[in-house]
Amino acid sequence: MTDATQGRADEADDSSPGWDAISGALDRLYPGQEPKHYGTVIKWMLGGPDPLDGISAWKRMDPVPHWHFVSYGLTELYRKESDDADTSGYGFELTFRLACHPVEEEPPAWAINFLQNLARYVFNSGNVFDDGHWMTANGPIALERETLICSMGFVFDPELPAIDTPHGRVDFLQVVGLTVDEERAAKQWQTRKLLDVLLPDMPLWVTDLARPSLLDNAEVRARVAEGTQRDGSSSGFLFTDVLGWKVKKRLLRTPLTEIELGARQVDELVTLLPLRLPFGRVFRVAGREGALVFERGNANSVSESDGQLTLQLTDDAVRELARTLQPRAGTYTLESLDSVRWQIEKTTIKDASGKVVRTVG
Repeated sequence: MTDATQGRADEADDSSPGWDAISGALDRLYPGQEPKHYGTVIKWMLGGPDPLDGISAWKRMDPVPHWHFVSYGLTELYRKESDDADTSGYGFELTFRLACHPVEEEPPAWAINFLQNLARYVFNSGNVFDDGHWMTANGPIALERETLICSMGFVFDPELPAIDTPHGRVDFLQVVGLTVDEERAAKQWQTRKLLDVLLPDMPLWVTDLARPSLLDNAEVRARVAEGTQRDGSSSGFLFTDVLGWKVKKRLLRTPLTEIELGARQVDELVTLLPLRLPFGRVFRVAGREGALVFERGNANSVSESDGQLTLQLTDDAVRELARTLQPRAGTYTLESLDSVRWQIEKTTIKDASGKVVRTVG
């Protein structure tokens, strides 16, 4: 990264209407204030490693001292290339508010890299973020920092409404740092509703690496629990590297379906199922070669079709499953559905370098 505080001359010219539209929105929010700007040396389109053409950061003191970062590069900055006339590029730019010391003169480099990494994920996977999404970082969002912030929520930036550009609509999507237990609460309930509850204690959703979990506050915890039980969970999907099944025929008996699942996913599965199926919502566990689909049913059953195993469960069976499955290697069965046998396997968690940092089960 190079510091280009002299403006965006190194990154854009008169033929950058998308860039100009984003800068115009920021000029209205920060009139007369020149941001710190960090541009890529070699653009992504020319084979460079960083997908964002630039990131700007504004220093402000209210409601708490923080840096306000905004990305340039997830939308079409220079010319229209996509076929979607209504949306520019991926349809959003990332913003990030990071608490800072009042006398701090430069934003930390890790925050620039953090936003580049998120953009890299979007470019490489094609998966996009939206208001109400969440994502885990599998560790501190700032490497080599003592912090409980290991996850992220996404919300429309409260001060930057969507804009229309010559290349289509652009939303400003703010990344909000969350602790692991706050992420878990987001999955059990709804990320956006959780963020709304946290907002009074997290003004403008400023990420503070030094803060404790806001769920340590009994009043906040009670509001989250109440909302979760009232609304159920909006998280309907879980991915795992360890998933498989086989069906064994049995003489004069219903075939036995053996399901293999990684121990790491058990806690989430047994927590989320009771917050999905009784509300009439499907839950899906996806593996590399197939998917396990849970649906609410009037009777318990299991069926297989086209790489998908579907379990229909009554509310009583969901509760029994939640009581029975454990995040430990072993074999588990349900009285209410004894034609299914669960084989839970140990799973490992690796860091970005591929080193095993934890074993579950």
